[in-house]
Amino acid sequence: MLSNLPDAVSQLAAIFLSIIIEALPFVLFGCLVSGFIETYLSPEIVYKFLPKQRFLRVIVGIIAGFFFPSCECGIVPIVNRFLEKKVPSYTGIPFLIAAPIINPVVLFATFVAFGNSFKFAFLRLSGALIIALVVGLVLAYLLGDEPILLATQSHDAHDHHDHTHSLNRGQKFWSALSHAVDEFFDTGRYLIFGSLIASTIQVFVPTKWLTSVTHNPFTAILLMMLFALLLSLCSEADAFIGASLLNLFGTAPIIAFLLFGPIIDIKNLLMMKRYFRSRFIVKYVLGVSFLVIMIGMGVSFL
Repeated sequence: MLSNLPDAVSQLAAIFLSIIIEALPFVLFGCLVSGFIETYLSPEIVYKFLPKQRFLRVIVGIIAGFFFPSCECGIVPIVNRFLEKKVPSYTGIPFLIAAPIINPVVLFATFVAFGNSFKFAFLRLSGALIIALVVGLVLAYLLGDEPILLATQSHDAHDHHDHTHSLNRGQKFWSALSHAVDEFFDTGRYLIFGSLIASTIQVFVPTKWLTSVTHNPFTAILLMMLFALLLSLCSEADAFIGASLLNLFGTAPIIAFLLFGPIIDIKNLLMMKRYFRSRFIVKYVLGVSFLVIMIGMGVSFL
């Protein structure tokens, strides 16, 4: 049947399926991890182990992103619960930045996606650590205790926590699996959409046009950041999309894509709007955008 299709369509289908097949196991595992964190990890546990010094609290927020990974699809409500439990913003926001990028699932997916290359996993890890650290220090020492949460907001997070707290072991396990399944299907549509666009670009967009756009690293970085924003991919899957576009865009723009997307995308911004003050969101987007551009430009000179 596929042999009767035009060559371009067959090529698109082959690239699309290869991206999906490579990415799905990582997306599934990441959603399972996120589901169990959602059910078993309470903000009180995190707050209990916070040190007193602000700098160390920033570091704890970053390190927690490695040990308590969560896809960016569900990280905003989790951070909101932390902040409501009086976890400082300079601990919660670095966790918001770091968790979807530096966790083992995403780093291993990045390693595999780029042909078992440590280079891209290391650059992604380093970039995320720099962004999380800088944002955390700005919140800790420059913005101080400026409120970032909305004064009135939904109490769904509290209701969910109270609900899971009252469940027995079997019910908690089922709740974790249910959350994982919901997140998998929610994430899957973004993966399919992103894979389709990436494969379409490779097949139908003229290489000469892309070369003219990507000849300037700054322009290419901005284009890939916009691409990451619009695609809103899950961080367990975006490395496979980025790897498929590496030959067209080059290393620096792809690193910008891998950093920007998990921190800022459409679904993230919509969820942040529900919990955070608009003034903070604007500062957050501008600050992260500036840091990603600087890191991307730095990579372009390596």
